[in-house]
Amino acid sequence: MTAATPAATAGSSFLIREGRTLRLRPLAGNGMRLWLTSLTILFVELMLIRWVPAEIRYVGFFSNFLLMASFLGIGLGILLGRRGARWSLVVFPMLLLAVSVLITVNQLDVSVQGGSGEIWFGLTDASRGAADTDYTILILAVALVTAVMAALAMPLAPLLRSMPPLRAYAIDIIGSMCGIVLFGAMSWLSTPPLVWFSVAAVLVVLLVLGTRIDWWGVGSIVLMLAAIVPVSLANQGDVWSPYYRITMVDHDDGSRTINVNGIPHQELHCVECPKEPFYHQVYQWFPGRTYDNVLIVGAGSGSDVALVLANNPDIQRIDAVEIDPRIMQIGIDGHPNKPYEDPRVHRHINDGRAFLQGTDQQYDLIIFALPDSLTLVSQAANVRLESFLFTEEAFQSVAKHLTDDGVFVLYNYFRDPWLVAKIATMLQDTFGGDAEAPPLLRTYEAVMATIAHGPLVQQLAGGPPPGDHTEAIPIVGEPDPQVATDDWPFLYLRNGFVADYYIVALAIILLGAFLAVGVGARVTGTSFRRFSPHFFVLGIAFLLLETRSLVSFSLLFGTTWLVNALAFFGVLGSVLVAIFINWRFPIKRPSLLYAMLFACIAVAWLMPPENLLIDPPWLRYALGVILAFAPVFFANLVFSHSFRDTRTADMAFASNLLGSMVGGALEYLALVTGYQALLFVVAGLYGLAWLFASRFRVMADRDLDSDDTPDDVIGEVQAAPA
Repeated sequence: MTAATPAATAGSSFLIREGRTLRLRPLAGNGMRLWLTSLTILFVELMLIRWVPAEIRYVGFFSNFLLMASFLGIGLGILLGRRGARWSLVVFPMLLLAVSVLITVNQLDVSVQGGSGEIWFGLTDASRGAADTDYTILILAVALVTAVMAALAMPLAPLLRSMPPLRAYAIDIIGSMCGIVLFGAMSWLSTPPLVWFSVAAVLVVLLVLGTRIDWWGVGSIVLMLAAIVPVSLANQGDVWSPYYRITMVDHDDGSRTINVNGIPHQELHCVECPKEPFYHQVYQWFPGRTYDNVLIVGAGSGSDVALVLANNPDIQRIDAVEIDPRIMQIGIDGHPNKPYEDPRVHRHINDGRAFLQGTDQQYDLIIFALPDSLTLVSQAANVRLESFLFTEEAFQSVAKHLTDDGVFVLYNYFRDPWLVAKIATMLQDTFGGDAEAPPLLRTYEAVMATIAHGPLVQQLAGGPPPGDHTEAIPIVGEPDPQVATDDWPFLYLRNGFVADYYIVALAIILLGAFLAVGVGARVTGTSFRRFSPHFFVLGIAFLLLETRSLVSFSLLFGTTWLVNALAFFGVLGSVLVAIFINWRFPIKRPSLLYAMLFACIAVAWLMPPENLLIDPPWLRYALGVILAFAPVFFANLVFSHSFRDTRTADMAFASNLLGSMVGGALEYLALVTGYQALLFVVAGLYGLAWLFASRFRVMADRDLDSDDTPDDVIGEVQAAPA
């Protein structure tokens, strides 16, 4: 015997020696490394999508662009990895270090001036540094995220080719689900970016131990630790909630302001302190009137709660609903009047619409207390935290919870008269129905406004309230503002349209994406014939279908981070079930799967999610899950059936991811059509995907016609080196 086994050469059953490189055996298997790589990719993707917009507030209003960048980066990484992924674990921490330094040290930021038909809360105040749209910052953020994700995803190419496609796909999905759970735990614990980057560093160390323990591996670890340093030094003292980076600002007069993602958001007002006039308006309209049961949506740090307590000394109950647990905790700990310590105040961490749907309590006064968020609830949909609070259906839900002499009040800095007119008209349609029962309205400087309606206002029969005067709904000219609905929940759009800055930014990014793919193919010597139109179209269609499903879940169960995470987890879970079915009960002809998919899309069209807002809750949940996930499930059956037959799993996967990026751009169609109409686009795309797989096979799709697919498509094969 002239050579020792690798384990014997290494001197340990836990180590594998390959030349001058060592690997830790439990982490060295291709299956283990694929799982760990997929987990790390998903975790880092969520980390960047959460962290970058918190540091660059402008990007926070384009955060689905970062999701598109992640898809592009992973697709490019798979393409570049076809030539080998030897330097991936060195390049990734190097790029991550560059990103952390660039963002935290240079403090990149710019805001945007909205046009006449769109309002950007937090970004239109000239005193806060508003500027014209700057594509440079946005494109730079997209490029940075793309580069980081591409470097991290390079090992996927050899790993996906090292085993049968369905087995590789299943392991990738399981790793992604674990990444969601891990980052979800970080959000639940309200951990800061220092913890996120530290967890990412641990994951990189595990990848190094399973790939190459040598000086390059040590360099990777050192670079990863270095990337943590700028993050640890930035924004010290900030608090991170599941939604925001929260900064407390103390003023010379003793007042305190809560800034979120660098934008002033709330103030901890004492009852006696000067404050905006809209806080007192309802008491000025109805002087001397008290309210026994009150609901406050957007209770925040407690100023509205304190004011209600002060004006209603004999109040019986206040339900204070706030979606952000950290902001409410700031109010519990630091509000000067300690309103949350009053035993009559019942705190609820929940989405306001979900709370209304889940309670049978009747209220004398319901207040929407500045519930304007400064973030999107999901990067896969243009839905903000408060989107489903300001729809016709939401106002109808409010009406059901008012007593016979109750009143509904909402107030805010509305920024533009057309938004005031839009909300007032929606309230009139809900409570009045004609000009004889108009809402009560007062406007102030900076287009602040208080608007009220309900049975108490209807009793006035169009006459003035007993106290302060009111104003007419402002006339804003053409076009009339489009009312927000559960299907088109875009309060801050005057009418359905896609702004030119979205179109320009999307065009630049998509053009850059196709150029990057072309360069990557040329560098790696990959023929364009390995591109799969079938998987590309499946990627577009699935992203749109997933977006519509996530919006449905947000409407039915609340626009919270937890609902969003569970919905993503459920989507991936349906992928696993589809993989198992295609392995255990292989279907020879996919036509049946497409037929079932189209049937589910048709049912989803006939039963829009707003029709499922029914009681009891268990029935709403059951029907919502079935109708939201049935199309997703059959779409995954279609994908896994095709993926089972592909001969180049890495390029099929890359084509699908690039399609998902295009789907992210097409998602903006919902700003014009609403989300329900996306089902027509989805159905057309799946029809096109079926044609590419069955009638017009070109490029890599010719492989789908092969009849030599092994029976055990999920079994073990000889592992290729990664």
